[in-house]
Amino acid sequence: MAQPWLVPDWPVPAHVRAVCTTREGGVSQGRYASFNLGDHVGDDPAHVAANRARLREAIGTRPVFLQQVHGTGLVSLDAPDVVDGTAADACTATVPGAACTIMVADCLPVLFCDTAGHRVAAAHAGWRGLAGGVLEQAFRAFQDDGQSGSDVIAWLGPCIGPSAFEVGAEVKAAFEAHALEAAGCFRPGAAPGKWLADLPALARQRLRALGIDRIHGNDGGDAWCTVRNASGFFSHRRDGVSGRFAALVWKV
Repeated sequence: MAQPWLVPDWPVPAHVRAVCTTREGGVSQGRYASFNLGDHVGDDPAHVAANRARLREAIGTRPVFLQQVHGTGLVSLDAPDVVDGTAADACTATVPGAACTIMVADCLPVLFCDTAGHRVAAAHAGWRGLAGGVLEQAFRAFQDDGQSGSDVIAWLGPCIGPSAFEVGAEVKAAFEAHALEAAGCFRPGAAPGKWLADLPALARQRLRALGIDRIHGNDGGDAWCTVRNASGFFSHRRDGVSGRFAALVWKV
């Protein structure tokens, strides 16, 4: 792909494609420079539309941009009436024609595919969605096909890293209520009652609990951290007002 974006390195069939955009390759200006895909963050609507058109041209299929609400709702893009702005935090598809698309600026995008390439899915895993079960909801679509965790491959995209993601005790408690082992993904922050959370590690724990062991991408290193890489990724935590990049998976 000619654009300076990330192409996931994961062992999926040839008819399954995936990409994660960066800040490069678009027309937006200022704090949205340059490839902002979010139409809800204050950017010039014409610039967002131009960037989305460039993305569609680059991947050769239609990205479906959800209205992400930090929940666990899943929508199937196989339905012909699914349009941009559909409220959900995960999406799935079994037919070509639309790309499962997750926009982020610190939250963790997670892409899924089964080993045969029958189904693809994507999930928006901020801490609320992750703790609430958005990955489990996305996996349920594969279970409905009669598949198990051993049939599914996952890829974790860039997100706020464990050296930058400071949270309160209520976040730690929410994960520990689901699984005590989650405590190992938190270390004390600089202030009393604050913790540094390892979002990719928490996601890997949840995926492995589903039987998904083939997990690729973000390992929690600084190279994947949105906050630490201002030239490559948008970050709401770093900038306050920020654009959005996207991770996509689709079938051809």
